[in-house]
Amino acid sequence: MEVFALVGPLYRRVQRQIERDAPRQGLSVGVRAVLDLLREHGPMTVPQMGRAQSISRQFVQRMVNDAAADGLVEAVPNPAHARSSLIRLTDAGHAAIRAVVAREHALLSRAAADLTASDVDTCVRVLGRMLALFEDVDVDGRLPT
Repeated sequence: MEVFALVGPLYRRVQRQIERDAPRQGLSVGVRAVLDLLREHGPMTVPQMGRAQSISRQFVQRMVNDAAADGLVEAVPNPAHARSSLIRLTDAGHAAIRAVVAREHALLSRAAADLTASDVDTCVRVLGRMLALFEDVDVDGRLPT
């Protein structure tokens, strides 16, 4: 319960900081999340991104549309599914997310000054277990059948 009590406020503060920096960086929280997901995993469909981020497909589609309007992502044919295009970063998208991640790493390095690799590994393991505990929660809001 102590971890839950910290994760919510931490998430909201980070989101507010990203929103505050958005005009300077030119990326909303949602577009930043899409770009980072594509940076980490390569081209994905909108439904895949929604599942990976535990957010609705509709919200991801809006963020993809915003990113596409800014020339940061593009849709390409999906050999596995003709009706669900793959979304991939453009060169401008790669540059934008690299710049944002570099600034974030510089900021977060201040928090890591006295943390060990073991501390971080333990934190990731605990949060991963907590996330797995709720893996059956439907992010699109549908009730179980």
